[in-house]
Order: sequence, then structure tokens, then C-alpha cells
Amino acid sequence: MDARRYRMVVSSRIDYVRTGALVDEQLRQWLAQPPKRYNVDAFAEGRNEIAHGVTLDHDSVTGADGTYGRWRLRETAPGGTWQTTVVTRQIANGPIWVQLDVEHLPDAAEAMPVPAKTPRLAKHLLEALDAHDGLADVTAMPQVVEAEDVESVVDELCDGDRRLPVIMASTPYDVDFDAWLERTIDPLVRPLAGLAILYVLTPGAESVFNRALEHHRVYNGGIRTYLPGVDPAWPADGQRHRVMSKRLITENPRLAARILNQLPQGLATRLPLPDALDSVPLMRTRARDGIGASEQERLLDENDALHEILEEAAREQRARADEIRDLKRELSQAENNETQIVVDYDEQYKELHRAKAQIRELQRELLRLGAVEQAYATVDHSVNAPASFAEILDRIGDMRQVHFSGRRKYTLELDDQAYGSSWVRMAWDALLALQDFAEVVAAGKTNSDFKQWCADAPKGAHVISPRKVVRDESKSVKTNGDWSRARTFPVPRHVHADGKLFMGAHVRIGGGNTIAPRLHYFDGACAGHGIFIGYIGPHLTNTMT
Repeated sequence: MDARRYRMVVSSRIDYVRTGALVDEQLRQWLAQPPKRYNVDAFAEGRNEIAHGVTLDHDSVTGADGTYGRWRLRETAPGGTWQTTVVTRQIANGPIWVQLDVEHLPDAAEAMPVPAKTPRLAKHLLEALDAHDGLADVTAMPQVVEAEDVESVVDELCDGDRRLPVIMASTPYDVDFDAWLERTIDPLVRPLAGLAILYVLTPGAESVFNRALEHHRVYNGGIRTYLPGVDPAWPADGQRHRVMSKRLITENPRLAARILNQLPQGLATRLPLPDALDSVPLMRTRARDGIGASEQERLLDENDALHEILEEAAREQRARADEIRDLKRELSQAENNETQIVVDYDEQYKELHRAKAQIRELQRELLRLGAVEQAYATVDHSVNAPASFAEILDRIGDMRQVHFSGRRKYTLELDDQAYGSSWVRMAWDALLALQDFAEVVAAGKTNSDFKQWCADAPKGAHVISPRKVVRDESKSVKTNGDWSRARTFPVPRHVHADGKLFMGAHVRIGGGNTIAPRLHYFDGACAGHGIFIGYIGPHLTNTMT
């Protein structure tokens, strides 16, 4: 799909009133400076004509549904109108959102809109606001990553609240770092201000980064684009995140810039807006009251305003229709690609599972021969692993320390999904690991949590990658009433007097994306209650879904 519109969506760490004031200030400066040089002295609610063929509409509302401020600039040009819209938005104590859109609305129905470039206003807003996306800062120019920063950057890559792609640049082995950054990387990523999180690894940080992300590495001058939902423990996930070679960057920088920009620009316009921004009502233009005008002049002005509103609505309708048509075409192609990916991945996982089964069979044979001390005397549930989620639910009852307290309906729905067979095996692996963990805790042999235990588990225990274990939900999920309630699941009253608990801890089944299911659990092993599984089902709602 053509990236015809520029769209920036970020959060501000500054309070709402100050954010609105900074946006207003940056907008005025942008309009007053060359090449625009518009008259911005008369900003007011309603429609402001700040130059011939140029209008600025402004409205702001505070009410029970939150507060928002909005500025919309329309510049008439041959063949169409350029529209720039800035919105600030907050509901209750939720995130403070800032949205910037730039698009071309053609006059003729059959005309194609002109693709929008990154406006300088985006850079000005990012510099003025403490902008972020999830855990990551959003800046107009690349942030330098030192070795000591790698751990926090990896957390940002895996952050479930991240919406923007991360552009991670490395440095060639034989090039001065500062020269590479200023002469090559800065010009290459300049158009991505507000569309991506920009980083460049120092030579010292590169090796640390690649050790932490062995399946998602970038090195020797390459640039990698990390989509939301990075799963470092899943080798196949690395294929989702594009790599650009140093050779293309140095030999054809124009082509490299165009290719690098396509994905973030496309994602920015395709990704649904956060609920808070999506709920902002359409702007209804109203003319400013004329002073001393006759009744006839007032009626003429109102008639002109109505005609203009109808023309504006028609242009916007055509633009939205083009977007819907492109999205349908892209969705059809994505569905075809997804089917092939599912088949390929399922075969890979089957091979991995067969190999693990062979290893366990050899371990059991060694135990029978007395070559290895048996560390776990419990039944090996990995033998004859279940083939469906329905069978998983039936067999959880055989586990001494793992209990299912959720609704079977959501779990059984997973059996109808294309990924089902792979998901069943991954969910069963997670349950076996939780069972072994709870047994060890009950025996007083560890005081760690499940994630840490998976990283340090003794030989012979069932484990999953600790990267698949998330200790708790993000702040944005826990402070959202609906999302928090959706993650509150029943437990026996001897576990909690309310008969229910918020279960933020969860396991990623499959990839780290919003398609793959989640297993939410409560760790009551230390208190002798065992592990309670409150939910196995589709990914619950968060900022990404």
C-alpha cells in the first residue's frame, strides 16, 4: 500500500496542560517561519483564515469522556488541498497522546493523492515534548547505544506496549563511528522522525547486543528494522525483522533510504489508532462570528461555509475509500502469506519436538542403566503429549501442583486456529515447566520465581525459554479498568478471600505478536497452593490489539 499520509502517534511524559501549550507554541513557530510565513497572531476557536486559501481550525473539549485539543491546517494548492492535523488527547489518568497527520486531498475524484513527506513540525514536536512509545524514547535523530544500555534496549524491543518499529543501525568494523553516524546514518533516517524509534550501536555495544539477541543480530554496518512483538527466544521470529546490508547503504544511499522508509511509513498509516485518539469526534468547522455584518452578508458567509464543508467531506471520503481499497488488497495478500508461514513453522516445530522426544528417550534409557541419578521421580508427562487443547484441559488434572481455574471455552477455541498444533505443544511444554517449578518450590529447593528458574533450572527439568515468561503486565494495562478486569481470574477462596486474582504473569505461546495466545497464571507455590492457570486463550486486549 502506498504511504500517502504521514502519521505520528506518540505519548508525552509532560502533563496534559503543558503538552497542549507546547504543541500550540511549536505549531505557531512552524507556521510563522519560512517558507510559510503565515499570520498566527489571531489563533482562536473556530475557523481562522491566516492567508489566502489557508485556514486553521481549532477546537478543544473537556468533558466526561476526557479532554482533547485539535488544530487543523488546510492549504489550497493546484489540484488539491494539503491538510495537517495535530491532536492532543487524554482520558482520565491515561496516557497523554499526541497525533500528527499530514495528507493530500485531491480535488478530482480520479486523481491520486500526492504522498506526504515528513514535516519539520514532527521534529519540532519531538524536540519539545518528552515523547515516548511504550518504554522507549522517540527522538528525531538516532540515540547512541553504549554497552551498558543494551539491557534496557532489549526490554524496549520486547515491550508489549510498543507500537513503533525500532531502527537499529550498526557500524562497519573499519569506519570511524562518529563519521559513520553523521555522514551516513543521520541522513538515512532523517525522514523517519516520529515514525520509528531510532538507535545506533557503538562498536562496544554491538557484541553485547548480538549475544543477547542471537536470533536477531545486526552487525558490520547493517541496519535492522524490529517490528513490535520481538520474541528473542524464537529463531523463526527473526525472519520478521528486515535486515539491510552495508553494501546497499554505501553503494546506493537513495535506494536504501527509500526501502528503509517504506515499512515504518506503511505501518504508521495501517496500525489502528489507540482507543483514546480513535474516540475523538470528527471536526465540525464553524466560522467565526462576523462583527457588524448585515443579515445578507451573514447568510452568504454561512452558505459559503456549508459548500466548503461539503467539499471537504467529499475529499476526505475519497481519501478514506482509497485507503480501504488498498487495505483489502493487502489483507488478501497477507492471508495467503500467513497460510504458508503457518505450514512452514509447523513443520519446523514438529522436527524440534521429535528431536526433544529422542533426547528424553535417551535420558530415560540412561536412567534405567543407572548412569544418571534420577532427579525427578514424577511421571514424565512429555510422553504421549496431547494433540489438542481439549486434551490439555483433561490432563491438567493429573498434575499435582498445577490447577486450571479459568473458562474452558476460550481455550477450546484455539483448536480451531491454523496454528493450533504448534500452539498445543508449546502450551504443554509451558505447563510441564510450571509443574516441575512448583514441585521444586514445594520441596523448598528454590526461592526464585518461574522466569528465573527457567534460566537456572537443573539438568533434566522441563523448562521453556525465560524470554517467553513475562512477570507482570505493563502499567498501561494495570491502570486500565477494562483490561485489568479481563486479566482477573477465579481462584479458590482458600487462595484469596475474594475468590479471584489479577494474573499479570503470563507465558507467550508462539510468537511475541498479538495473534499468538497467552497463558496467564498465579504463582502460589511458595504458599503451598501450587500454580493456578486462570486463562489459556487468545491474546487479551492491550495497546497493541
